[in-house]
Amino acid sequence: MTDQLSLYGKTFDSRLLIGSALYPSPAIMHEAVQASGAEIITLSLRRQMFGGGSGSDVQGSAEQREANEIWTYIQQMGLQLLPNTAGCKSAKEAITLAEMSREIFKTDWLKLEVIGDDYNLQPDPYGLIEAAAELIKRGFKVLPYCTDDLVVCQKLLDAGCEVLMPWGAPIGTGQGLLNKYNLSSIRERITQVPLIIDAGIGAPSQAAEALEMGFDAVLLNTAVAKAQEPVMMAKAFKTAVEAGRLAHNAGLMLKRQTAKPSTPTVGMPFWHQDK
Repeated sequence: MTDQLSLYGKTFDSRLLIGSALYPSPAIMHEAVQASGAEIITLSLRRQMFGGGSGSDVQGSAEQREANEIWTYIQQMGLQLLPNTAGCKSAKEAITLAEMSREIFKTDWLKLEVIGDDYNLQPDPYGLIEAAAELIKRGFKVLPYCTDDLVVCQKLLDAGCEVLMPWGAPIGTGQGLLNKYNLSSIRERITQVPLIIDAGIGAPSQAAEALEMGFDAVLLNTAVAKAQEPVMMAKAFKTAVEAGRLAHNAGLMLKRQTAKPSTPTVGMPFWHQDK
């Protein structure tokens, strides 16, 4: 493959990153992830390793068994693990969880989340930048989940991030690319690192649009996991991402305000019947 995605010196054929949460069962998660063609999978330390701990012992043990089954499937697939710091609300908390993830999952790759608002799960830009700078010093390969704010993206670059992941819309909303002006500005101004749309993608057409705009990949979870047919939806996203990338490379036609015939009339013979 010639048109590969390169992140922190590692190359991937797929431009679709996928999550491991919210599926109806571990088996369906396994089948859907394989159908997606994704080579990078996100996972949560808290969910994977500490499934129990609330409710009755029976409920806790059932949750733990499911978490262990998910982890077994993930190991079998041999994908690049991307642990995340979901739920962290401060730089200190995210750094601590990152160190735990590195020890348990044996990877220095990290999807960095520092949440500043419980309602829309919007990242805290100050905590995010602080955590990113410290984690990069500690040798982590940080993929930060951020908003579509150009200045925040530039600050994350200054902190040493080699990949940025601005949202399309708040997590789990399925709203797609809400602020195309901001996203286009980020893509036009930041050309030196890969940009991945993370969060808000709800339909394959939205994923294709992100790739058509020049973004390098998309990361999603809910749109596949909560579909009526997760495996079928995973295949749909795989195809959409491939189509979006091909369209970007081919070069989209420019939009026009006026119609232009696809079959020009200049130089064409006109036939008439003499009366």
